[in-house]
Amino acid sequence: MKTKTKYTEEPMGEINIVDDFLPPPDKLVLKEDNVKVTLSLKKSSINFFKEQAKNQKTSYQKMIREVVDWYASHYRKSA
Repeated sequence: MKTKTKYTEEPMGEINIVDDFLPPPDKLVLKEDNVKVTLSLKKSSINFFKEQAKNQKTSYQKMIREVVDWYASHYRKSA
């Protein structure tokens, strides 16, 4: 974005001051307790997640966690 903003001395109209509405940083991330598990998965599944994680520049374990969390959340709501 190389375009510079050109400011003028024209009237801006009525100005409304907005109260601070953002939550503090410690309220932005809701943390849940994690439990470490040992899990045996098919090599082809792990290879798939590793390849996808590399393309997305993230961790394959994080992707697997997200899939499990999504699955649990989805079926928890419909139960």
